[in-house]
Amino acid sequence: MTYIRLFYKEKLSDNLISNLDKSQSHYISKVMRIKEGESFSLFNDGGEWQARIKEIKKGIVNFAIVKKLKHEENNNEIWLAFTPIKLNYLNFMIQKATELGVTKFIPILTERTIVRNLNLERLSKIIIEASEQSNRIKLPKLEKLIKFDEFMKLYKDTDIIFGDLNSTNNEINIKKDNPLCVLIGPEGDFSEKERKEILNLKNMKSIKINKNILRSETAAVSIISIISFKILSQ
Repeated sequence: MTYIRLFYKEKLSDNLISNLDKSQSHYISKVMRIKEGESFSLFNDGGEWQARIKEIKKGIVNFAIVKKLKHEENNNEIWLAFTPIKLNYLNFMIQKATELGVTKFIPILTERTIVRNLNLERLSKIIIEASEQSNRIKLPKLEKLIKFDEFMKLYKDTDIIFGDLNSTNNEINIKKDNPLCVLIGPEGDFSEKERKEILNLKNMKSIKINKNILRSETAAVSIISIISFKILSQ
């Protein structure tokens, strides 16, 4: 049987006895059919813990913490700055970027952004589900949607990897202790004005990862995959 991992937003500690919420209780008892006395795990930023079901009463799972399984993560900071794209592609990008280790999502509005609104609640749910599935402990942070000019001011000193088809560079250098922000354009790409501003950032490195034009979500997943591999290889 697949071992169940659930994100638990409240504090976890030794000897804790508490309840799952209605949705998680339904998932544990009705979908996965975990019985009283059986175990699953709960995690949040503080680590991962083994829990055992004490009782299922009126559809609510009461559990007791048994022991700590993992401590909190200390991963490299990989951020993804992206513009909203069509829903299915956006969901895919958020899911896969979470699995690959992105620690912060920064949605931005550009001149050519087609989708102008985000359902942050829905995206947060995707992040939680992807974290549960991929054995992550710390959830990536999801920032509020900001305009391009605001992004440029807030992150002007950040190390940025800019996915650029016009670049001649195909190397990524990773500074282990510095946050690294991957910047991906909208479906219609950045405007020339925006592109010039990006290229003038002092800590910006443009990179060409393919001779073909990639969709936004493909470019994001590809660059993050390369960065994750390089980090593992250090």
